[in-house]
Amino acid sequence: MRKRLKAQISARKKQGVSADLETMDDDLQDVLGAHISVIEQRVENVIAQTEPLAAKANLLRSIPGIGPVSAAMLIAELPELGRMTSGEAAAITSLAPVPHDSGAMRGRRAIAGGRRSLRHVLFQAALAAASHNPVLKPVAKRLNERGKPHKLVIIAIARRLITIANAIIKTGIPWQIQPGE
Repeated sequence: MRKRLKAQISARKKQGVSADLETMDDDLQDVLGAHISVIEQRVENVIAQTEPLAAKANLLRSIPGIGPVSAAMLIAELPELGRMTSGEAAAITSLAPVPHDSGAMRGRRAIAGGRRSLRHVLFQAALAAASHNPVLKPVAKRLNERGKPHKLVIIAIARRLITIANAIIKTGIPWQIQPGE
């Protein structure tokens, strides 16, 4: 709703809106912001009060690029995390390439299927990880230098991010940079 409201406000500003509508827009943004803050706080409280969820959240938050929203979404939408292979994790988060082949024709691979909401959250996390994660930043740089499209680079980083998250939950060991990396 907040995203839709911002788009509507932007469209109205381009058309030249009266001052009383701008005041109403500001009030609506404040109300939505307050509701979102309350909901986020409730989610954090539920996670903090449940020991296994809190432990999982701390492990996930140790990964540079995964913040409170990403951790909460992974916990809520992917309870299987830590009990699957990296390929299964990529497929279930709709980050695995799906072939569009028929007979002898070989089509382009594209991401599809899985849980879209997780893909959207991981895309945002990958944007942060591509800039701040010391392991994934060089990968993103290398892909950019090879001329790969930006979206492909971010999806590749997101796939690596979910693989790392799966491994960290599986082992129970928080993120740490190995010497020499």
